[in-house]
Amino acid sequence: MRFVAFLRGINVAGINIKMEDLRKTFADLGFENVKTILASGNVLFDSARTDRAKLKRDIEKGLNEAFGYEAWVVLLDIPTVQRVIDAYPFEPEREGWQPYVLLSSDPAPIAELLEFADDLDPALERIAGGDGVLYWEVERGQTLKSTFGKTLGKKRYKSTTTNRNLRTLLKVAAGK
Repeated sequence: MRFVAFLRGINVAGINIKMEDLRKTFADLGFENVKTILASGNVLFDSARTDRAKLKRDIEKGLNEAFGYEAWVVLLDIPTVQRVIDAYPFEPEREGWQPYVLLSSDPAPIAELLEFADDLDPALERIAGGDGVLYWEVERGQTLKSTFGKTLGKKRYKSTTTNRNLRTLLKVAAGK
């Protein structure tokens, strides 16, 4: 099965990993057809293993051993990534706006974060729930300054969530 591991927090905040080193680490873990997409921690790979929880733990352990940081991974298969893309509820090409998807390895943070929907200024940003994800549209340039952006930066969400631009997910689904 073709999977993608979305890594949280690499090539920011002092955790710098070269994509070739990341690709090699996944290959060393026994995965096939390993490919990285962009430098933001998106790793495509094939695996015959079916226990996703163990697969996730093994990847996080392997990354920790290889690069010496506490690794957090959201693991999805490619058909799921495509369904997430297809269900994006906002205009994906809205001029001056960023289309994001918050991915999570645990449904609890998604439910908790959705409670912020009524507190957001729709002139600056809005969110909507999806199947295991949270969709977020924010005015360009406001990603880190917005109310929701600041909330996402809280420590309690770091181990279970990671954010990707919809354009990145399109590249991942296409294998580019």
